[in-house]
Amino acid sequence: MIIVLKPNATKADADELLELIESAGLKPLYMPGVERTVLGAIGDERLLGKIHIESHPLVEKVTPILTSFKMVSRELQRQDTVVDLGGAKIGGGNFTVIAGPCAVEAEEIMLATANAVKKSGAHGIRGGAYKPRSSPYSFQGLGLEGLKILNNVSNQTGLPAVTEVVEAGDVAQVEKYAHAFQIGARNMQNFRLLQAVGQSRKPVILKRGMAATADDLLMSAEYIVSEGNGNVILCERGIRTFETATRNTLDLNAIPYLKEKTHLPVVVDPSHGTGVRDYVAPMAKAAAACGADGLLIEVHANPKIAMSDGYQSLYPEQFDKLMDELALVVEAIGKKMT
Repeated sequence: MIIVLKPNATKADADELLELIESAGLKPLYMPGVERTVLGAIGDERLLGKIHIESHPLVEKVTPILTSFKMVSRELQRQDTVVDLGGAKIGGGNFTVIAGPCAVEAEEIMLATANAVKKSGAHGIRGGAYKPRSSPYSFQGLGLEGLKILNNVSNQTGLPAVTEVVEAGDVAQVEKYAHAFQIGARNMQNFRLLQAVGQSRKPVILKRGMAATADDLLMSAEYIVSEGNGNVILCERGIRTFETATRNTLDLNAIPYLKEKTHLPVVVDPSHGTGVRDYVAPMAKAAAACGADGLLIEVHANPKIAMSDGYQSLYPEQFDKLMDELALVVEAIGKKMT
């Protein structure tokens, strides 16, 4: 339920109502605004009827949240959530680019790539220390060693680091070395993992599953936010369709749909969305034009020797050119490169 208080309601009045909501067995939310204070009551709405909160003299109106995803819905929160990624702002009119190799392979390669993308204007670096792969014989990442390399490179360049976490048991370790968690497409509905990162307060980039709907993605985000971590960034990274010309089908429809339904920021991964190096730049610009809040782009200092996804990774000079072109698109749609 959404509970709108009257203009003369004080913080003490709100606190009294929040206690009443909690006593009924519902999760209370406090959302002060410029003109009105709004409270939320998440849970079985039949419980709210027992305390008759609509009769309180300082309650203006009570409205049910109709969507199944409550806390991430714009019905509950109209203003955009802005997530702080180590100083880089994601959402709220900012356009943020996170770039780097698919996997952390060696410190010299990671550092060379990070220096290159920073020079071109990237706001963060990415690199997988743990790599869930389709084949058990493919490179699976360096694990803890990879996390330490990523952390060292982040400290040297000043770029916040994003890396994937694949098991709930690894959350504390990844949290120690990275600025943000990435939940990959294969783990979008790993609910124990979602709950584990929800108990952290570090940002989470949640990727859409290969066969998931946009609403499935929002329900997975709800798992994280319901645990107390509101720093969630949704990521469209392509879905499986009958089309075989590209690795996946990048669903740009999802961007305006998600922006309408949720207050969470939305970024796009055109590297996995296409799987083709030459298609990454045009789809990146298209994503920006559709209203995305940022991009995840695979860049490698030397894609020819990459141990993972070299065929879709940009060369540093290609990334540099893309950043110049993106700046024009971002400016045209009224956003700013953070």
